[in-house]
Amino acid sequence: MDRHERFAILSREATADREHGLPGRPRLQEGPVGIRPLRMPGGGVTRLMRVMQTNACSLSCGYCPTFCGGKVRRVSLGPEEAARTFMEAHRAGAADGLFLTSGVPGRPRRAMDRMLATAEVLRRREGFSGYLHLKMLPGADDDQVRTAVRLASRVSINLEGPTDDVVQRLASDKDLSGDLLPKLELAGRLSREARLEGRPGSAAPAGTTTQFVVGAQGEADRDLLGLVGRLEAAGLLHHAHWSAFQPVAGTPMEGLPAVPAAREARLYQAEHLLRQYGFGVDELVFGPDGNLALDRDPKTAWALGHPARFPVELTRASREELLRVPGIGPRAADRIIAVRRSTVLRGADDLRRLGVDVARGGHFMALAGHHLARRPPAEQLRLFPHGGHLPAVVWKTPVPPCAYR
Repeated sequence: MDRHERFAILSREATADREHGLPGRPRLQEGPVGIRPLRMPGGGVTRLMRVMQTNACSLSCGYCPTFCGGKVRRVSLGPEEAARTFMEAHRAGAADGLFLTSGVPGRPRRAMDRMLATAEVLRRREGFSGYLHLKMLPGADDDQVRTAVRLASRVSINLEGPTDDVVQRLASDKDLSGDLLPKLELAGRLSREARLEGRPGSAAPAGTTTQFVVGAQGEADRDLLGLVGRLEAAGLLHHAHWSAFQPVAGTPMEGLPAVPAAREARLYQAEHLLRQYGFGVDELVFGPDGNLALDRDPKTAWALGHPARFPVELTRASREELLRVPGIGPRAADRIIAVRRSTVLRGADDLRRLGVDVARGGHFMALAGHHLARRPPAEQLRLFPHGGHLPAVVWKTPVPPCAYR
């Protein structure tokens, strides 16, 4: 196969990225093969090329079609080929940044060296100074982590699960506490120190991320969020990605049930509460099984459990108090504070113009002593359990469904 045919295989995905596809967020139109438009946290859209250097792999991850016994067509791109393919798209105005990952064929250090060689070509020879995301491979050494942090805008290391036991059941070749977690902490520490010392561009200025495969091995949301909360509080992790488990044809875990996408969405919402809203893990509401409720967002669940704190008077509440109100996010809180200095907020229409979700949060809000809604939002009626109305689906893909998070 020529380079473009191999690239097409190595950039294929089974599912769209749901992180920014939560309720109320319209899906972005797909781009050319391997290039996906993504919303930026501060606004705007960037076009990210996402590709594996190779889908050959000697690891035995039970959820992944490229595991050592997987019946997929194995192809690879050399460092020069991967760099050239991206630069062609970049110069044509089709791609702004690159997300590069890889399978692990044989020795992890050798596979990681090939990814770093691609990054070196882009940075040193091609002079590319834009966004570059490198996913560290399990088994990479500390010096490779340091090199990746120096070359990349963002570095990620997939932790897969919250405990050694869960990770071993997901992927018997991977070691959470002895390999994956120390490498993520090292990358995070290097990035944090560079920011604190005023040289953020020298070490992964966009920070570090990680990913978890959710629901295949009985792990609890409390354990997942506990680990993420600890890393984020220490400044070692920018944010986490969650991938609800989906069975893939031909993998050891093909027969396990798919996990409802709602669980993934709730984990994203809860992680935002930890990172942007000032919540602690111990404040989140978990069920007896340690999981978040699927039919109620975690912020509303907390608010309903603290009726004495509501309704919040929006004309004088602090930013911290506003962020605890369902339907008010950081931007809306800042707008309320700015507008109320010179304008009288008179009702729900004024709040909606500021980006407040009054339908969801009116019960928890008051304006000049007037309660906006006497009753909390009605519980959602459900005829089927989450995912129960859909037929069982086993994906067929040469690339892991969660490869590019």
